[in-house]
Amino acid sequence: MKYLTTILFAALSLSLAAQSYNTVAGLRLGTEWGLTVKQRVYDNWTAEMLVQSSLVRDETTLTILAANHNSILSRHFNIYAGGGIHFGWVGDTPAETAAEETGNPFGLDGIIGLEMTIGNINFSYDFKPALNLTGGEKTLYTQTAVSIRYRFWKRDKLYWEKSKRRREREKRRRQRRKN
Repeated sequence: MKYLTTILFAALSLSLAAQSYNTVAGLRLGTEWGLTVKQRVYDNWTAEMLVQSSLVRDETTLTILAANHNSILSRHFNIYAGGGIHFGWVGDTPAETAAEETGNPFGLDGIIGLEMTIGNINFSYDFKPALNLTGGEKTLYTQTAVSIRYRFWKRDKLYWEKSKRRREREKRRRQRRKN
């Protein structure tokens, strides 16, 4: 059974197409819930915008992140890490926790996660610490979530062809230098 699980995992990871998108958007569910939009900006770099609301606090935040994606096992399954900033709004609550008392949160964010795409559905799991420089109930929020996104704009196959040709040219150059 152990070997069967390993073989199935390896086969599944080779058939997945993570990072095969230019634009994905969907839901983020975890310690916070909200909407997420992710856009490829350069090679293995993405920009992500999150609008999320806390399940515990009466806050809504807008987060903008940049992340670098790196392959695990194959290019079809990757880990990503990055950072960004967040702006928040405290909702209408009793005076002891109102925005005048705590202030609207603003600060820095980090993110690390795993990602894969199956068909047109993109899945990711991440850990996102948020450090409030001003406002907010606490100085540090730790957030984890699963994001389920739909792929709206598939990554251009031409890009892959150009990359393949570039790798082949580099291989030929290395071979000539060797000879």
